[in-house]
Amino acid sequence: MPSNESPRLPLQQPAYGNLITILSIDGGGVRGIIPSVVLNFLETELQKLDGENARLADYFDVVSGTSTGGLVTAMLTAPNKKNRPMFTAKDITDFYLEHCPKIFPHDDNPFGHAEKVIKALSGPKYDGVYLHELVQKLLGNTQLHETLTNVVIPTFDIKRLQPTIFSSYQVKKNPSLDAMLSDICIGTSAAPTYLPSHTFATEDSEGNLLGEFNLIDGGVAANNPTLVAISEVTQEITGGSIDFFPIKPTEYGRFLDDTLSGDVASMDLTTRKNLEDLVQVGEELLKKPVSKVNLGTGIYEPYHCITNEQALIRFAKILTKEKNTREVRSPGVNGQKMQIGLKSNDGASSNAKSTLTNAIPHSLPDLHQLKLAEKLV
Repeated sequence: MPSNESPRLPLQQPAYGNLITILSIDGGGVRGIIPSVVLNFLETELQKLDGENARLADYFDVVSGTSTGGLVTAMLTAPNKKNRPMFTAKDITDFYLEHCPKIFPHDDNPFGHAEKVIKALSGPKYDGVYLHELVQKLLGNTQLHETLTNVVIPTFDIKRLQPTIFSSYQVKKNPSLDAMLSDICIGTSAAPTYLPSHTFATEDSEGNLLGEFNLIDGGVAANNPTLVAISEVTQEITGGSIDFFPIKPTEYGRFLDDTLSGDVASMDLTTRKNLEDLVQVGEELLKKPVSKVNLGTGIYEPYHCITNEQALIRFAKILTKEKNTREVRSPGVNGQKMQIGLKSNDGASSNAKSTLTNAIPHSLPDLHQLKLAEKLV
């Protein structure tokens, strides 16, 4: 069910903090259930710290996603009428369980698989009509520039034969990228052989053509969009953006189950059992130890003597501390607090003053000790 709560103070620019926070969500069709479980756990921990209205978009400078991850990105960052995230992380798991069987209808006919294989030779297995109508209904006319935090969603243009990156940073320089989120999501989710490509155009306020796009799944260019998101941030920093501080070496935490096999490895198997099994995979992933890829073997190996669940609990505290640090250091936020204090009684004024003196130190030893940073899923 879409989220509906009172406004919160937006995340202040990274220049006022110690970190640049990036959330990146891989593609994978129905397997998007797995990161939704992990994200729900993280958002729940943030709510324990900052109240039930806390949302992931309140804590990340950039949310990036490819394919099904692009859809999750839009759902986490698209604004509702109160200018708050349209969906909670928990809503996303429920969304997959409810709608995936209609997006990828499962045929119990014993010859159904063979029919789909034959159909795939002449076109995509699914017509995408339900997905298109659903996404357009959910996101309406919301455009890229309206997201509540910066987003980066890779796609691939089959006419230009090159990636097209829909980025909150790029749209400021290139208005042709200011497409509707629904079109971007449909494009980045159009996995070859599964769903048809998506063609659309963008126009200015007077109806003049700005750009034409012929898109398929962003996974063709970047199934794991982390580097794309980091590249976008790096360009902003090297370009002299005052919103950022000079970049430092990046720690990278990845929550991944690379042992999927059988039905749960399928992108489009939507039997009730398989969808429930994918939820279980996400829950079991939380209990597994934090891992890091061995660059020599390419295999993920245990990296710390803590579980992903414990790491997320710690990471939620780091995100909360970073958000608070920026609010303390931001002149605009403190100006508002001081005005409120001056207009109220002396006690309220002294509280506003004490907020300024309790600034969180610049160093975040917890982050370095944990070796966990800006990417979560």
